[in-house]
Amino acid sequence: MEPMEVDAAATSPRGTKRKADGEPIIAPRRIQQLSEDVVNKIAAGEIIVAPVHALKELIENAVDAGSTALEIVLKEGGLKLLQISDNGCGIDKEDMAILCERFTTSKLKAFEDLQSIGTYGFRGEALASISHIAHLSVATRTKESSCAWKAQYSDGKLVAPKPGQSAEPKAIAGRQGTQITVEDLFYNVPTRRRAFRSASEEYAKILDLVGKYAVHCDGVGFSCKKHGDPTMGLSVPANAGTIDRIRVVHGSAVANELVELACESERWGFKAKSWISNANYSVKRTSLLLFINHRAVDSTPIKKAVEQTYAAFLPKGGHPFVYLSLDIDPKRIDVNVHPTKREVRFLNEEEIIDMICDEIRSSLGKVDTSRTFMTQTLLPGSKIPVIRPSLSAEGDDSSPDAGNRSAAGTPRASASKTSAQKPYENNLVRVDSRSRKITSMLPPSMPKDPTLPGLNAQESASDDIEYEYTDQEPTLCRLSSVKELRAEVRDAMHNELSDVFASHIFVGIVDEQRRIAAIQGGVKLYLVDYGMVANEYFYQVGLTDFGNFGHIRLDPVLNLQEVLEIAAAHEQSVSADGSELDWREVLSLVKQQLIDRREMLAEYFSLEISAEGELLSLPLLTKGYVPNMAKLPRFLLRLGPHVDWTGEKVCFHTFLRELASFYTPESLPPASPLKPPNAEDVMEVQEEEEDPDIVARRRQLNRAIENLLFPAFKARLVATKGLLKGVVEVANLKGLYRVFERC
Repeated sequence: MEPMEVDAAATSPRGTKRKADGEPIIAPRRIQQLSEDVVNKIAAGEIIVAPVHALKELIENAVDAGSTALEIVLKEGGLKLLQISDNGCGIDKEDMAILCERFTTSKLKAFEDLQSIGTYGFRGEALASISHIAHLSVATRTKESSCAWKAQYSDGKLVAPKPGQSAEPKAIAGRQGTQITVEDLFYNVPTRRRAFRSASEEYAKILDLVGKYAVHCDGVGFSCKKHGDPTMGLSVPANAGTIDRIRVVHGSAVANELVELACESERWGFKAKSWISNANYSVKRTSLLLFINHRAVDSTPIKKAVEQTYAAFLPKGGHPFVYLSLDIDPKRIDVNVHPTKREVRFLNEEEIIDMICDEIRSSLGKVDTSRTFMTQTLLPGSKIPVIRPSLSAEGDDSSPDAGNRSAAGTPRASASKTSAQKPYENNLVRVDSRSRKITSMLPPSMPKDPTLPGLNAQESASDDIEYEYTDQEPTLCRLSSVKELRAEVRDAMHNELSDVFASHIFVGIVDEQRRIAAIQGGVKLYLVDYGMVANEYFYQVGLTDFGNFGHIRLDPVLNLQEVLEIAAAHEQSVSADGSELDWREVLSLVKQQLIDRREMLAEYFSLEISAEGELLSLPLLTKGYVPNMAKLPRFLLRLGPHVDWTGEKVCFHTFLRELASFYTPESLPPASPLKPPNAEDVMEVQEEEEDPDIVARRRQLNRAIENLLFPAFKARLVATKGLLKGVVEVANLKGLYRVFERC
């Protein structure tokens, strides 16, 4: 018998370790000290796990430096480029040599200082770690320095930007503050670089982080965008309050449903300030913004306790939004328990959490204190609603769900799934402007009378306007004065009111004499001074379309002198101060001003006047809408004394305000009710018939307000703070249906 072949590896001593290729390693192995390069890369891998962790360290350093404005630029989710610029105190040139060495910091000197640490950073490992796994450059300038200094780093040391050049910091031009540029993150750690699935996912994580600090850091402005992208991914101004910051980052839906709370305890050594969502708001996942001593951290115990507290107030599966800032006595907290400082430990954790949850429970209980029930009364003249089956006969397109059917006639899955869900009455709103309105359910008070003059001719007056299109290229406005006026409108923007107009539903005109209309925004009903809103809208149109207005051609042309004389005669008739003006001289000055500036008026405002004093055309701001020509004489007369022609910016501002006033819908007298057929038997006093021209103008204007102006407000109006005076909330559905018990 031949001897059995035995694998040599099987005869090796038990417990011998092997290499990956299966070859045994000769034991025992000697212990040796790792090289400094390996130690630094291991430490860098613990601290900088992803681009978002690198940015977190850089943001905290910038805020520690007293910055009030942070600008962040990213490329490929921060892997290719991550740049942050601030306007803080800067770094001294003498400190730049050791800036990226490990454990170099200006915030900590002895271990005992950890017990009173009040800044974000303290270990001095962030820049050192980044320099070991990326190409790092720093440009900085202090207030006392006459120039900025720029340096490149690699492996914690200064390096030359190009071969043969000096590694010492180089003097450059720059503003006060620091700009840190991180390129090719993890270029020398290919395994980790390949582990990132997509740049968009990393960018989303970075936006989430920047949003957290943008909400918390009062007095600090944040902006974040992709490299080469003209639009900002996130922009929060420095002077924004906490509510406005939450609105910019998380939306108006949560910002409109926030409740502020605060609690503190000397016994447990903490203060808490928080903004939490009320019981009207819920999402699928809890959104917790937790800051402990101004450091963004995670805490599973706090998150679970908050969710359990809200479980009694929210529907099943609903979760809240909570922004919580805790100030804890530094002696009671340990900040050095996690490499990325994502977690902290503090004393009396359970007691502090219980106090916070009790305060949340108390605040939510104050919002809902009663339960109401919905009832419905049929209005006079309305029909009894008929319940139809959800599935109609095949081929019948008259059913409400006909639009949700597939080509085969079967209902789509999304429609059937939606119909199975129980709607909450306090969230039922009409979201389609084409659906039936309240006014259609009421008995008609003014039946249409086809015999009235002007109804047929003026019903579609705007549709009879003929337009002539030209091949003229749009003019790009580069005037700094116009850009400044546009910026002033943006600075005066009211976010919540802009959201109301952007998503509103037109209900109807309430008072034509006071120019009041009703609109619905979400679950709220507002009364709007549409005259004030239209004035602001046309002013903004004048700024955005500056130099690109259309023309309203006058045929026949008007004599400027005669039009101004009409305005002067009207002013004399309504003047009550008894002042004796030389109207001939006034009209002559106004006419001469307009003729002398006719080239500028034609180029910028499409207001064409001939050298002989003939009015040829007027500016067209909105297609389909023609202003009331009865206001033309007064508009032209006011261009003299009410427009400041001395300066460019003030001239454009005052002229566009006068133009907006000219375009604003006029106030109409109250409509006279039509006389019923049996009026002689009911009333002895006969009503005077209304002027047919006013009737025609009323119908034309009402159509324009509903079908032209309010859709235009919805599309492009920037609601400014001044419009708050012209918008009044009159009903809130959620306030009518307050529910304190939810299952």
